[in-house]
Amino acid sequence: MRYRLARITTRSVNAASRRLGRGHGTVAGGRAGLRVDPKLLERLSAGRSVALVTGTNGKTTTTRLLAEALGAGGTPVVSNETGSNMPPGLVAALVRAGPAVLEVDEIYLPRVLAATSPTTVVLLNLSRDQLDRTNEVRMVAGRWRAALAAAPHTTVVANADDPLVVWGAGAAATVRWVAAGTRWQLDAVGCPSCEGRISFADGGRWSCAAGCGFTRPVPTASLRFSEDGTAPHRGVWADGRVHEIDLLLPGRFNCANALMAAVAAESCGIAAGDALAAMSGVANVAGRFTVRTFDHVQARLMLAKNPAGWSELLEMVVGDDGPLVVSINARIADGADPSWLWDVPFERLGDRTVVATGDRFRDLSVRLHYAGVAHRTQAVPVAAVKEAAEGGQGRVVDVIGNYTAFNDLLGAHP
Repeated sequence: MRYRLARITTRSVNAASRRLGRGHGTVAGGRAGLRVDPKLLERLSAGRSVALVTGTNGKTTTTRLLAEALGAGGTPVVSNETGSNMPPGLVAALVRAGPAVLEVDEIYLPRVLAATSPTTVVLLNLSRDQLDRTNEVRMVAGRWRAALAAAPHTTVVANADDPLVVWGAGAAATVRWVAAGTRWQLDAVGCPSCEGRISFADGGRWSCAAGCGFTRPVPTASLRFSEDGTAPHRGVWADGRVHEIDLLLPGRFNCANALMAAVAAESCGIAAGDALAAMSGVANVAGRFTVRTFDHVQARLMLAKNPAGWSELLEMVVGDDGPLVVSINARIADGADPSWLWDVPFERLGDRTVVATGDRFRDLSVRLHYAGVAHRTQAVPVAAVKEAAEGGQGRVVDVIGNYTAFNDLLGAHP
């Protein structure tokens, strides 16, 4: 009776939230349902196929890509597509029927893993995020490791190029390693096995320099880039299969997300080629890479929440000389400590002129100054987009912002 009442409560509160314009109906109902039945997540997961996706960066996109792959045959797939990735958001998604692909906050993975008994878990990466309240990344990896050791029936799909992910996945019964790449290595220099130092080599190879035996595992599938950048990238499997990764979503990192999703789809019974074909039509995810218009100025909105994410996006835009806006807030959802700005390689922007905006535009301006990046400041984000467009000859303005800065522009009145 409590379970039935909790399901009804979750659906009713979600519907009321949407109807009243108080949100997307993705969290409030879950909170209410969990108050009625604290075991609601376990009960909703029982007897159904569940795949979990976690990591510091890319989990919302990978979740969407995997959901598209698993739904390619016409089976409705349940997902928390807006990124509400803590237990209330998961409950709000699971009140709908069908197999589920769920994004999970990396801190909550052990709890959610125990509650849902997933068939598949995807581990993307681990790096620093929200310094004022998030655990040290090696501690997170250790908790993953303990939780996965207790889940013998779960297949893990893990990034072989991230030492922290390898440590976290290493105790799982079944692991499919993917050479998805990682540009960000600064959070994984210490060996989690013996406290030695990780030595990185060309081609993604790495090992513990102290000789403890902790080393990069042999991948099931690897990401290969086209030589001239014009042809689609490829996923190359150890058994000789090759599949093109041809996405509307830009960036090397999204090809890596797609390869991880394709290997996960295989573990769920979907052929990799069919999975990648289903992903190819996804143009944006929860607003990421959406092009919005502000008084005839077009702006492409991109989200980067931490140094690793910023490093990837800066690498993507560095070869362009078009208008660029960077926006930083330090609200609760972002983490109140913006000192991570000094770890972002803004120096890559070279001679490109940018406009700095957001609540902490002054902090950002100081960082850009020391990076040698010519820039202007504008406190109001929409005004910053319009200012950046001046002299841009009608080109789309690229906008990179952290979490609430991104959402401010995504929801701003044009």
